[in-house]
Amino acid sequence: MKYKNLIIEINKNICIIKINRPQALNALNIETITEIHNCFKELEKNDNVDIIIIMGEGKAFVAGADISYMKNLNAVEAKEFGLSGINAFNAIENSKKIVIAALNGFTLGGGCELAMACDIRIASTKVKIGQPEVSLGITPGFGGTQRLPRLVGVAKAKELIYTGNIIDAQEAESIGLVNKVVEPEFLMEEVLGMANKILENAKFAVRYSKEAIDKGLQVDKTTGMFIESSLFGLCFSTDDQQEGMLSFLEKRKAVFKDK
Repeated sequence: MKYKNLIIEINKNICIIKINRPQALNALNIETITEIHNCFKELEKNDNVDIIIIMGEGKAFVAGADISYMKNLNAVEAKEFGLSGINAFNAIENSKKIVIAALNGFTLGGGCELAMACDIRIASTKVKIGQPEVSLGITPGFGGTQRLPRLVGVAKAKELIYTGNIIDAQEAESIGLVNKVVEPEFLMEEVLGMANKILENAKFAVRYSKEAIDKGLQVDKTTGMFIESSLFGLCFSTDDQQEGMLSFLEKRKAVFKDK
């Protein structure tokens, strides 16, 4: 996979995607959004990749959508641009892979929306994050009005979106927008440590857990419980379930074979 605005590194079961437009603070233009979408479609076919890490090159994760690109769009063009971002970020959210955002700097607007599409967000202490679109005369357009309330609650999401306030990593952690905050020099160590911890567990159990959570959030609780029970049952058709329970009874570490 070769891309103009992305750097892709695959090492065993982990793929690192670096958004590589540091001169523009990794701002998302249509070309970069399309590359992200295509990259995830390709990675979805790669059975050797279980964890995807997204980060930004330079001092930003993603500082937002590319304002120089958006400035002269008309209403129809802007809607199409918004849909391109929504579709790309939906591909991230709906991926069977576990996706971790390594937030290394500015995470604003479209960058915040990209981060929220990931399963887990780990932030450097240098991170500034928020949805400041109203200060530009627009709304969030890549899913921010939908994902932010689900992550931090309706009242806090409305406050952040209406004011356009940009918050630091510590506040983001306190409201549940990011999972953990670490010093910049330890960011990738923390992210890779979490990725490897996830990889120690049964692949299908992790994937089914993600599916149960994500699908359950879109339906009523009773339907969500049915989704969970169905996926719980599917686990019992895997060799890893047998190995996991046998190893527990035998008081040894499980050796999962992803089958």
